[in-house]
Amino acid sequence: MLNSKISKFFKNKKILITGGTGMIGRSVVELLKKTDCKILTVSLDRISIKNCKHIIGDLTDFNFCKKITKNIDYVFHIAGIKGSVDVTIKKPASFFVPLLMFNTNILEASRINNIKRLVYVSSIGAYKNGNIFKEKEGFAGEPMDRYPGWAKRMAELQIRSYTDQYRLKNYSIVRPCNVYGPGDNFDPKNAMVIPSLMHKILNSKGKPIEIWGDGSAIRDFAYTDDVALGIIQAMYYGTKNSFVNLASGKGYSIKELVQTLNSFIDFQYKFQPKKASGFSKRVMDISLAKKIINYKPNTSLRDGLQKTWEWFKMNKNEFKNKKNYFI
Repeated sequence: MLNSKISKFFKNKKILITGGTGMIGRSVVELLKKTDCKILTVSLDRISIKNCKHIIGDLTDFNFCKKITKNIDYVFHIAGIKGSVDVTIKKPASFFVPLLMFNTNILEASRINNIKRLVYVSSIGAYKNGNIFKEKEGFAGEPMDRYPGWAKRMAELQIRSYTDQYRLKNYSIVRPCNVYGPGDNFDPKNAMVIPSLMHKILNSKGKPIEIWGDGSAIRDFAYTDDVALGIIQAMYYGTKNSFVNLASGKGYSIKELVQTLNSFIDFQYKFQPKKASGFSKRVMDISLAKKIINYKPNTSLRDGLQKTWEWFKMNKNEFKNKKNYFI
């Protein structure tokens, strides 16, 4: 929930949210609706949001980006391309090229139109491979997600160049971890771990689902509402010409994740130890976010998974109305 000072900060402001029909975007929209601001969402998804103006448009079109940022006060640039590790490897250009284009376009359009404040949502994939991720190591080595990771870093550097050349200090950056929740990408062909598991469970017909790896891989899972609140707080407090991590700050093994799902969903499963399970550990240090933007994630893994599962059962085919960059 937003405190009274932050709510007042957004009241009557004109807000643009790119990717506003996505998982994180929708959570940001729902929180901001309570502040009496005027919200415009933009995406290529054929999805409607109640009490919110939505435009279907392509952020790779620079003229379109200039048009939608005109007369806007604040921009939340959340639009991205979400897909599985397998898709990232097989179709790298489908990630890299669009990401570069709409990041460059929306950031430059915002600068030209003198946007008062902007938050750019980057990714944990912009870090080099490691176990615990801290902001001070943010530009060391090659991004572990390689192509999408480089695209995210390039946008961060674009913002840094604005600070150096134009003395802009009103652009903030956040790097979220493995975010999940209602509105996630449940397309079985390119979904991340949690929506992929839920899709398998819903369609298992009583048969054991197969899970790649031995279950020992550790991930940092953050619920979308917690991350959305962090993004809004980053807009309000600013990230001091750098970026902050947004995550739960806790590591859960895939085995723990499956067991948590199994605690409220009846299904059978078996691990496939011979199949790849990705990086062994990816957990974020969130101490800096707690310090400078008052970030306090409080949704337990079980509660977040239950809310996500209930939403998915009611919206199991929504992914068909979302833009698919991998066709």
